[in-house]
Amino acid sequence: MIILTSTYKNGCYILKYLTLLSVLTLSACSSVQQLPALGEGTTANMNLIALSEQSAPQGISGTFKFYIKTAGSQYGDVFLNTENDYRDRRAITIVIDSKVADKLTEKYGQPADTFFIDKTIEVTGEAKRVTIDFLSKGRRTNKYYYQTHVDVNSVDQIRIVN
Repeated sequence: MIILTSTYKNGCYILKYLTLLSVLTLSACSSVQQLPALGEGTTANMNLIALSEQSAPQGISGTFKFYIKTAGSQYGDVFLNTENDYRDRRAITIVIDSKVADKLTEKYGQPADTFFIDKTIEVTGEAKRVTIDFLSKGRRTNKYYYQTHVDVNSVDQIRIVN
C-alpha cells in the first residue's frame, strides 16, 4: 500500500505513483511475456521450461523449434516428445488434438505419432506448465510432477523444418 504524506512540486509526486501503479496493474494482467533468445536444442528446451515455470499458471506464447525423439498416443491425441522419456525433466511435449492428428495423417500419409519422429518441427502456441498426477489403480495419488506442454489445435500451428 502506498501512503502519500507529502507533496511534490506541482502535484507530480502523486501523479508519479498513480502512473506507476497503473503500469504495474496493467502489466500484471498480461499473460503474454516477451520471449528472450532461448538458445538451441536442449539449452533452448531448458530455458523454455524455466520460463514456463516462472510464468505459471500463464504460459509463454511464441513459435518454438523442437527436435522430436519419441511419440505416443492416447484416446486419439498424439504426444510428441523432445526426449526419449517423456517424464525426463528436460522434455517438452507437443500435444496434438485427435482431430488435428487425423488431418495431419491425411496430409502426410502416415500417422502423426510415427511421422514426426526424428524430425525438427516448428510449433506456434503457448508453452505451459501442466501438473501430471501419478495414478494407482486408476485413482489419483498425492504425488505429481510437472511437464511443459504446447497444445496444437490447428494444422497451421505445426510444420516440418527439415
